[in-house]
Amino acid sequence: MRLKKQALKLAVLSSLLVFLSSSSGFPQAPFYQGKTITIIRGGDPGGVGEMRTRAVAAYLKKHIPGNPTILIEFMPGAGGRKAANHIYRGARADGLIVGSAPGGMVASAILGEPGTEYDLDKFIYLGSPNSTTHYVFFTNRKLGLDSQAKFRAFSGLRIGAQTVGHPVYYNGRLFAYLLGLKEPKFVTGYSSPEIDIALLRGELDATAGVASNVVKQNPEFVDKGLMDFHAIVEIPRGDKHPRFAHLPELESFVRSEKERKLLALHRTFRLAGSPFVLPPGTPNERVEILREAVRRIFTDPEFLAEYRKLTGEDASPLLPEAHEKAIRELPRDPEIVEFYKMLGGTQPLPPR
Repeated sequence: MRLKKQALKLAVLSSLLVFLSSSSGFPQAPFYQGKTITIIRGGDPGGVGEMRTRAVAAYLKKHIPGNPTILIEFMPGAGGRKAANHIYRGARADGLIVGSAPGGMVASAILGEPGTEYDLDKFIYLGSPNSTTHYVFFTNRKLGLDSQAKFRAFSGLRIGAQTVGHPVYYNGRLFAYLLGLKEPKFVTGYSSPEIDIALLRGELDATAGVASNVVKQNPEFVDKGLMDFHAIVEIPRGDKHPRFAHLPELESFVRSEKERKLLALHRTFRLAGSPFVLPPGTPNERVEILREAVRRIFTDPEFLAEYRKLTGEDASPLLPEAHEKAIRELPRDPEIVEFYKMLGGTQPLPPR
């Protein structure tokens, strides 16, 4: 009888151990099941920036185990710095807050813009849906600058842009400096369509445009030979644009390591795209869940089609690891940073 009681006790104990080792006998629900993720968008509603955020948000729900609810909260201010400061200092690091910042967040930190209170290297990067782009420098064909010799000998080229500090302005100044143009003049105050009209009317001589926009919005510039195209910036380096693969890359004109670093800094600012980030201290297991979801989103054919529909552009994803690497390898040399800041100003370009 005593042996039977001992055997019964052992059987009960074994069953209890099995029960406990299987997490109370029930499968654990995914962490994100029944939860809400808030994406803090560093900008106002509207525009292509919001559409990029919305495209990713719609597919986060699909690719995160547990299919959480996704909300978007807008936090405009200081070109994205207000939102970046909040995500860095004030947001909960629990995996339920995701930042969607404009690319200026990266440049602001490196250039030491006023009001920047975050450490760029301590954010956790999830990637960006857009990274690839190409800027081409072109002039009105009527000027007759159809060779590099004629182009670089011309003095006083009027180069158009929207505003001082705009990406087109920065690119125009960078092209002019590295191509060694003589006494270029930088003219601002135009919208993008107005720049095209001013070029055709002869009010402007040149500009630095996004290659894909030129092909889509002004195909006659290429097809009918209305403009001469002189050089291209490939972002990332080596990514050829099908219509402008014959153009010399701007890096082929650099003369020093300083100039090479200057161009690398410029390239990486644009390569950073529209970063999705997590606050420092977010638990590793939740970071990996979100990173894996982003990896799946960026290869999802439905997402790629929806992204094009919403934004009017093809996605050019930067995966989490590549994004983190790009930030880590940004040139930080104070001399290069100060020179780059000068490019965004109004002072005459220095001699090379």
